[in-house]
Amino acid sequence: MARSGENSGWFWATLALSCITIVALVFAVWELVEHRYFQQFSYTRLHALYVTRGILSSLVLAAWASWFVLRERRRSEEELRRSRERYLGILESSPEAVVLLDEQGRVVEWNPGAERLYGYSRSAVLDKPLPTVPPELAAEFEELAGRVHREGRLEEFESHRVDGRGEKLDVAVEMSSYQETRGERYVLEVSRDIRDRVRLRQRSLEIEKLTTMGKMAAGIAHHLNTPLAAMLLRVDMLRGAGHNGSFRTELERIENGIRSCQQFVQRLLHFARRGKGRPQVLNLRESVDSIVSFLEPNLRRKNVRVECRMTPAELCIEADRNELEALLSILVMNACDAVESGTGGEILIRGGIYENTWVEILVSDNGSGIPLGDLPRVFEPFFTTKGPEQGTGLGLPIAKGIVEEAGGTIEIGAGAGGGTQVRILWPRAYSGKVDGKLADRTMPAGSA
Repeated sequence: MARSGENSGWFWATLALSCITIVALVFAVWELVEHRYFQQFSYTRLHALYVTRGILSSLVLAAWASWFVLRERRRSEEELRRSRERYLGILESSPEAVVLLDEQGRVVEWNPGAERLYGYSRSAVLDKPLPTVPPELAAEFEELAGRVHREGRLEEFESHRVDGRGEKLDVAVEMSSYQETRGERYVLEVSRDIRDRVRLRQRSLEIEKLTTMGKMAAGIAHHLNTPLAAMLLRVDMLRGAGHNGSFRTELERIENGIRSCQQFVQRLLHFARRGKGRPQVLNLRESVDSIVSFLEPNLRRKNVRVECRMTPAELCIEADRNELEALLSILVMNACDAVESGTGGEILIRGGIYENTWVEILVSDNGSGIPLGDLPRVFEPFFTTKGPEQGTGLGLPIAKGIVEEAGGTIEIGAGAGGGTQVRILWPRAYSGKVDGKLADRTMPAGSA
């Protein structure tokens, strides 16, 4: 604005000085001509010459002023055109979303970056209220616009916007205000997508949690391993002293319970410190029966029935025993937790051969199921659909790690009759005798 006023002053000063110079030159030349050639003229003729001199001076001044003004106008128009091209070029090439709003909150400018980020075309939003502000942030946005008009600028802050599909976006926003010479005020909003930054920050927090969990796991393992080992020793001593059949059965159940506790402790240690497992060829049905027997009190308390179907019955997989039983216990307990108490819940565990090279394990229940919107996140550490006192969100991430370390895959979806179904594909073991020794891993002809 100051520069515009300064240029205008120089324009009028230059025009006035040039006009004065032209008039002085015209009069000087006329006086010389009159003195040299018109001294003998009568008063009437001289008067006519004076009038002619005035008309000629006016015409010369008008021609000069017109040329000068047109030249300056063309120069100003060229500068304005270049300025507009630079302005539009900056808007179009900016990777950020640039939005200009008038005092009524209507969109005055909308650049291609805003089109890419929010999915609205420029023609769809011009002269309309800003469509990207969520309803719950409308009052906050108005308050921020008022602050911008008072303070002139707001530094970058994180907020939410919605795109044309109604999806929420994490964005970093800067707002500033400026006023035209006519007195109209505008708010300029510059925003950019920070969803990757937010995801990275969340992942960093999860990694920090996992690091803390690993340290806790190491401490838990050191504290629990010693008393668990002592209890197992006492069970062995009692087994040697007892001869009653039912007594020995109860001891076996106690021993299985203690060993399952050890498995969980070892899995926590594995979470904190990666180690090499010892794979064995295991009978899947025996492992399932062992876990179901261990979890029987929980299942009985909720009146949940577990059915196991294996085809063939001697279905074998190669796995570390502790890891396989930890995996099965996580899946069965999750299914049990999904069933409401006293409703006659059912858990079905099936196993079979898939495409000759895989063992397919299906664990399904008739519980409440998992909301479709939560399915993509079920394997994220610390994400859980259970109540705050019912789960930590570590079970399924641990289960996924076990399966993927074995070279398999795991997926979760809705069951055929409602509830949830977990599907696992585990590499198949071939020609192995289930005695704890490694099987012959020779693949059949034509297998991958």
